[in-house]
Amino acid sequence: MGVSRRFDGDHSQRAAGRRSSAGTPPVSGRGRLPVRALLGGVALLGALVGAAVARGQATVPSDSHAVRAVRAVGLTVSSLERSIDFYTRVLAFAPVAEPAEVWGPEYDRRQGIFGLRMRVARLRLGDETLELYEYLTPRGRPMPVDSRSNDRWFQHVAIIVSDMDRAYRHLRAHGVEHVSPAPQRLPDWNANAGGIRAFYFKDPDGHPLEILEFPADKGDPKWRRAGDRLFLGIDHTAIVVGDTERSLRCYRDALGLRVTGASENYGPEQEYLNQVFGARLRITALRAQGGGPGIEFLEYLAPRDGRPRPADVRPNDLVHGQTVLQADDLEAVVRALRGSACALASPDVVTASEPALGFRKGALVADPDGHALELVEP
Repeated sequence: MGVSRRFDGDHSQRAAGRRSSAGTPPVSGRGRLPVRALLGGVALLGALVGAAVARGQATVPSDSHAVRAVRAVGLTVSSLERSIDFYTRVLAFAPVAEPAEVWGPEYDRRQGIFGLRMRVARLRLGDETLELYEYLTPRGRPMPVDSRSNDRWFQHVAIIVSDMDRAYRHLRAHGVEHVSPAPQRLPDWNANAGGIRAFYFKDPDGHPLEILEFPADKGDPKWRRAGDRLFLGIDHTAIVVGDTERSLRCYRDALGLRVTGASENYGPEQEYLNQVFGARLRITALRAQGGGPGIEFLEYLAPRDGRPRPADVRPNDLVHGQTVLQADDLEAVVRALRGSACALASPDVVTASEPALGFRKGALVADPDGHALELVEP
C-alpha cells in the first residue's frame, strides 16, 4: 500500500496518490487443563471485538507500559514445509532455526484453543522476521475463496525489492497467484510517491503479499544498500480497519506506537493495485520506538462494502494473521490495556515452562476489528 512517512531514522516516504500528507526441540506438556477453565478463561479473538469497540480512549502509556518493538509478522499456514519452501525459494527468506513444535496447557490458554499441537518456523529477510504457524491439531478452516482487499480480515506483508521488473518476472516464473493485474507505477504528479512501484499477489494459502520498489530519492536509505539482492526485507504489514480513530485508540494510545505518516490514496493505480474498483483509502502508518516492520491502517472510504472479520475466527484458521509486539514488562502493558480499545484475548499473561518459541511470557490481544496482536516478553 502507500503512505507518506516522515523519515526520522525509520522507513521512508510512500504513497499511491494523495490529497495531503501530514531447532528448538519439541516441548511436551502433559498437564490436563479443565475444559471449563479453558473456555471460561479464554475468549475467542472475534468475540472480543464488540467490547473493544465500545471502550473509550486510553491515555498515552508511559515507556514502561508501551511495546518496545515489532518483533515479527505471523501467518497461519496449512503446511509448514510448503510455506517454508515458498518463502525461501521464491522470496529469498532464510530460516532462523529448525521449526519448533509445542503443545500443553500453557499454549492452550494463550491461543484459546484446547488440545492444540503447533509447529512454528521463523524466517528472516534482511533485518525483519516472518513467523509461520501450522496447527497439527485441531486443524483450522481454509482462507475464504472470495476474500477481497477491502475485507476487514485483510492483512498483507509488504516486501521491498531492488528491481520491480526482475522481481515480477521471477514471481511469474514461479507461478504466483496475482491480485494486481500487473505492477503499478505511482504517478509523477504526486511529489511524495512518484516513481514508486507496487504489486499484490498471494502465497500458497492465499495470504496477500505486496512487493514494493522505491526510486532513488525515496525510502529508507537501507533499501538502497541492496548489493545484488533482489528481495530486501519487510517494510510493513497492512491491515484493513473500519475506523482509523478507533484503531488509533488501541495501537497509539494503549500500546504506545507512534504515527509516522498519513495519506488519502485514490486513482486508477490504487484501484488496480488493490483490485478494488473505486478504491479510496485513508492510510495511517505507525512504528514502534525500538524498530521492526511498520503497521499500516487501510480504511476504505470507498467502497464501503468490505466485510467484517467473522466473530468465530480462531488462530488455527488460515485467515489468521498476527503482528508480534515485544515488551520489556509484559504485565505492565497488559494492565494498561484493561479498559482500553484493545481487548485481551488470553486470560492473562501466560508463562511457558520453556522458551521454545524464543520468549517465556506471551498474551494475545484483539484490536477493534479483530486483528490479532501477540504480545511477548523474552
